[in-house]
Amino acid sequence: MSDQLEELIQLLDLEQVEENLFRAYHPKDRTRRLYGGQIMAQALMAAIRTVDAGRRVHSLHGYFLRPGNPAMPAVIKVVRLRDGGSFSSRRVVVVQDGEAIFSMDASFQADEPGRLHQIDNPRPDLQPPPEDKIPAYLFESAFISWRHDFRRLQSQQPQPPEQFVWFKSNGPVPDDPRLQVCLLVYESDNTLIGTSRLPHRGSFDRERMQVASLDHAMWFHHPVDVSRWQLYAQDSPSASSGRGISRGSIFDLSGRLVASTVQEGLIRVHD
Repeated sequence: MSDQLEELIQLLDLEQVEENLFRAYHPKDRTRRLYGGQIMAQALMAAIRTVDAGRRVHSLHGYFLRPGNPAMPAVIKVVRLRDGGSFSSRRVVVVQDGEAIFSMDASFQADEPGRLHQIDNPRPDLQPPPEDKIPAYLFESAFISWRHDFRRLQSQQPQPPEQFVWFKSNGPVPDDPRLQVCLLVYESDNTLIGTSRLPHRGSFDRERMQVASLDHAMWFHHPVDVSRWQLYAQDSPSASSGRGISRGSIFDLSGRLVASTVQEGLIRVHD
């Protein structure tokens, strides 16, 4: 397990202040604003800690309200909106210095049988990278993330608004479904917003572009093992008014769709 992955797992072990109230900490070497995937994952873990263990998250909808400050812990407040016969709903607000920086609604469902289907051949016919071909610097993070056709994506020429990213945890992860799904949420924010910028390569100076996630929605279809390769297929159907929207489908090695994502992000260019 890499040091960063070990630290991330520790950060997801939230400090409980009182019922429905938690304190979250941040990576020690983080100096810029907080990574949105981290805040989402910690918010989801707080909600999970208030739900019966037999109920798993099936969807979440989050809004990024303010940049997070890595120099101070965050307080996470959970509101128990409803506990029904099969579903539980939670509202989560992450606060720093008295102001909300992130809000999220999450819904949980008790395990039950149901109809199954998946569209034919939805996963691109791609294979994960040979590990001996992965550059050493990619092993420095909590997740190993490999962009298929990355040389093309480095070009400053306009690109089609799609990309395919292989990822897995940088080491073994405990077989805890609650931890696994939070780690998946963490990594789901990593490359998604960049997909909406691909058609505009070469038409802006990256240093003059303001980029930030505005919202993030996610649906969970099957349990996941993030220590094995997952393929993140992403596209961006539209950009306008300084915003770009991106969609993602996460597949396991068998081709099963384990989760779906949608995110809108700010891609504002300053003159």
